[in-house]
Amino acid sequence: MAHIGNDAVVASSFLDLSVRELLSEVSSGRRSPGGGPVLALTLAMAAGVVAMSARASRADWPDADAAAANADALAQQAAALADRDAEAFENALATLDAADAIEPERRDEEIGRAFAAAAEPPLEIGELAHAVARLAAEAAAHADERVRPDAIGAAALAAAVATGAAELVAVNLTATKADERVARAREFAEDADRAARFAAFE
Repeated sequence: MAHIGNDAVVASSFLDLSVRELLSEVSSGRRSPGGGPVLALTLAMAAGVVAMSARASRADWPDADAAAANADALAQQAAALADRDAEAFENALATLDAADAIEPERRDEEIGRAFAAAAEPPLEIGELAHAVARLAAEAAAHADERVRPDAIGAAALAAAVATGAAELVAVNLTATKADERVARAREFAEDADRAARFAAFE
């Protein structure tokens, strides 16, 4: 749920906000939305840039339309994760705030479960960012020279998102640092970074 101003609800989704409202919401000082929704929306825009660069390269890239459609799908998935991440994180914070009301023998388990659930959307963001970075690298290799820098920029954005998402996964799973989800998130980030560097120096 998105809020603007004096905590008045004005939109059910971040996607319903204007850019100005979104910037105000993010910088409001409230605990949520945090980095997760920003990463998701940044990734959606990066995927959009990949779609644009593919469509602008149809003349010389036979697979341009397929790449653009793939990028469009990734953008939609990433955008949807903005609200899911905010909701999961808000639920985790609410559980933490209500810790004193939870029976002591169940407290740690319930808090751990809530933050484990909050780790799932950023893990998905990281996986999508990995896919966007790889697709952007492919686009950069085939793109018209006029839009190749855009594809390279999109790859860099996606790699940065994957890195940020990995940090969110790790912090939400602090009590279980050996959790395989942390390792997976970091693998997504590392591979996305390799893809971005490949795009830039290909």
